[in-house]
Amino acid sequence: MKEFKEFAVKGNVVDMAVGIVIGAAFGKIVTAFVDGVLMPPIGLMLGGVNFNELALILQEATGEAEAVMINYGIFVQTLVDFIIIAFAIFLVVRGINSLKRKEEAPKTPPGPSKEELLLGEIRDLLKQRS
Repeated sequence: MKEFKEFAVKGNVVDMAVGIVIGAAFGKIVTAFVDGVLMPPIGLMLGGVNFNELALILQEATGEAEAVMINYGIFVQTLVDFIIIAFAIFLVVRGINSLKRKEEAPKTPPGPSKEELLLGEIRDLLKQRS
């Protein structure tokens, strides 16, 4: 139990949990944006198409049996959701990586040590004698 407590309280686990919750909320926001804001104008530009209703009917409804359909319109909307979320995550990761690179940027190398300077002077004096 002690090991589990140490694992669960570590910063990485808590950060990951917060990231998952925020990611789920962000996914809902993107879905609402795509469903309610983005796809209606796209459907209108394509001649009044409602993407939720786009389907390929394999078998018509008969009596009590429902129609068998491939709902590719919903797939298109989900694909747009994914592309938007993937792009947003890409931008976040790219921003984090650029911050890391700035932190890890190599500093200017230190100048030569006193010993190196003295050895250089001795070398120069020996060259002048020759």
